[in-house]
Amino acid sequence: MTLGWGQIVRLGLVQLCIGSVVVLTTSTLNRLMVVELALPAILPGALVALHYALQMSRPAFGLRSDTKGNRTAFIIGGMAALGLGTFLAALAVAIYPLAGWQALVLSVLAYVLIGFGVGASGTSLLALLASGTDPRRRAAAATITWLMMIFGIAVTAGVVGSLLDPYSPVRLLWIVAAVALIAVTVTTAAVWGIERKLGAPATEEASVKLIDGLREVWAEPQARRFTLFIFLSMTAYFLQELILEPYAGLVFGFTAGETTKLTSVQHQGVFLGMATVGLALSGLKIGTLRGWVVAGCIGSAAAIAGVAAMGQVEGGRILPAVWALGYFNGVFAVSAVGAMMSLAGEGRSAREGTRMGLWGAAQGIAAGFGGLMGAGAADVMRLVLPDATAFGVVFGAQALLFIVAAMMATGTVAARGAARVPTVMAGE
Repeated sequence: MTLGWGQIVRLGLVQLCIGSVVVLTTSTLNRLMVVELALPAILPGALVALHYALQMSRPAFGLRSDTKGNRTAFIIGGMAALGLGTFLAALAVAIYPLAGWQALVLSVLAYVLIGFGVGASGTSLLALLASGTDPRRRAAAATITWLMMIFGIAVTAGVVGSLLDPYSPVRLLWIVAAVALIAVTVTTAAVWGIERKLGAPATEEASVKLIDGLREVWAEPQARRFTLFIFLSMTAYFLQELILEPYAGLVFGFTAGETTKLTSVQHQGVFLGMATVGLALSGLKIGTLRGWVVAGCIGSAAAIAGVAAMGQVEGGRILPAVWALGYFNGVFAVSAVGAMMSLAGEGRSAREGTRMGLWGAAQGIAAGFGGLMGAGAADVMRLVLPDATAFGVVFGAQALLFIVAAMMATGTVAARGAARVPTVMAGE
C-alpha cells in the first residue's frame, strides 16, 4: 500500500507545525535578543547553530526508521521535544535581564531539545513520505508538504507579530506556549494510524550499523555530489536568517511585531515561489528541476542585493525586496527538495531514510554554519562600519554564494527529475 493524496496532506500538516514552531526561534526570539536585550547577534546565532548542529543525529534517526520502523512515535515525540524546547527558549529570553547566566544555561538546554526534536520528527516524517509514496508522486509530495510548511511559517509569523505588540515577556510566553501546544496536538492527530496502514518496513537488516549505512549511501556518486550541493546552497540560503530582523529593527526602526510580520511577508513570497514551480512544471510543462534550481539561486542573489541596497537609500522600502527574496528562495527550495525526494528512492533499496538523514544533516550543518557566520560577520562589521553598511557586506557575500550554488547546480541536479513533479497539480 502507498500513501494517498489525503494522507500526504495529513503528513504535510506535520511539516506545517514544524515550521510554525521553528520560526519563533529563528525570527522572533532572535530579534528580541539582539534588539530589545541588546545582546550581540553571535549569541542567538550560536544557539541556533547548536540546534542545527544537533541535527547531525538525522542519519541515525533515518537509519533507525529504515530498519526498525515506528516512525510515528519519533514524529510525535520529536514534536513534543521541539515544542518544549521552544517554550524554554522563550522563558530564557524573559529572564535574561534578571539572571543572565541562568538564562544562558536554560537557552542551551532549550536549543538542544529543539535540535533533537526537529531531527527526530523531521527526518522520520520525510522517511515515511519517501518510503510510503509511489515513486511517481515523491516530488509531488515534497511540493505539497513544503508548501504547507511555508504556509504555516507565514501565518504563524503574521499572527504572532500582531499579538506581540506591545511586547512584554508574559505576552511572549503565552503566545509561544499556545503555538507549541497546538503544534503537538495537530501533529498527533495528523500522523496517527498512517504508518500502521502502510504495513511494517523491511527488517532483515535491522542489525546494520550507522557507519555502514552511511558508507553505502556515500559510495553512490549521485548522493555524494548532491550532499555537497545541499551544503553549499543551504549555507547561502541561511546566511541572512538570523540578521534580517535585527537589520530591519536597527536600520529601519521596525518594532518587534513589525519585524515578525516582515518574516511573514518573506514566507508569503516563499509560498508563491513554490507554487509557481509546481504550476510551471505540472500545468504548463515549463522548465526542469535543474533549471528552476538555478533560477531560484540567481533570483535570490539579486533579491538579497536589493535588501542590502535599500539600507543605503534614505527612506528605502525593504518590504518589496524581502518579498522578492522569499519568492526566489521558494523557487530554489521546492526545486531542490523535489530533487531530494526523487533521489531518495534511487540507489540501494531500503535506504530512503538514510539518504534523507544524510541530506538533512548536510542542510542542518549548513544552516547552523551559515546563520552563525552571518551573525558573527555582522557583529564584526558593525564595530567598524555603520549598521546599514555592515549588514550590506554580509548580504553581498550571500549573493555571491548563491551565484556559486547556481553554477554547481548545473552539474549536480538531474534535469530528468522534473518529470516527477507534474503529478502534484495534475491530481494523478
